[in-house]
Amino acid sequence: MVINLTSPNSIPSDVGGLKVMVIDDSNTIRRSAEIFLLQAGCQVILAEDGFDALAKIADHRPDVIFVDIMMPRLDGYLTCALIKKNAKFKSTPVVMLSSKDGLFDRARGRMVGSDQYLTKPFTKESLISAVASFADQRAN
Repeated sequence: MVINLTSPNSIPSDVGGLKVMVIDDSNTIRRSAEIFLLQAGCQVILAEDGFDALAKIADHRPDVIFVDIMMPRLDGYLTCALIKKNAKFKSTPVVMLSSKDGLFDRARGRMVGSDQYLTKPFTKESLISAVASFADQRAN
């Protein structure tokens, strides 16, 4: 027996096959995002911090990157800035993840090149919708 945990129209279905990287020092956040994204048919790459992510981005070439702001060693702002400064990855969408929902945090994210901002804790719907918005842009 298969149990569908979501209504059929609540999550966009055009994200299947996209490679999505989740960079977060919280194992709980990484695993939650991984489960949601795998259920939607995405390929998932996980990284514990910015250094780990930068090493994996070149190998895996993700279609969308989610990056936590508050991380040890290399925070999300600097990680995003480094991704966007690389000519090969400057057009890769980066979504900032944060438990803060302040105007300053959003503005600082935009200044380093982020494409979107998602507040934690996120829902499956908000995570998949963020991915889908970039899938739609890529198709156009």
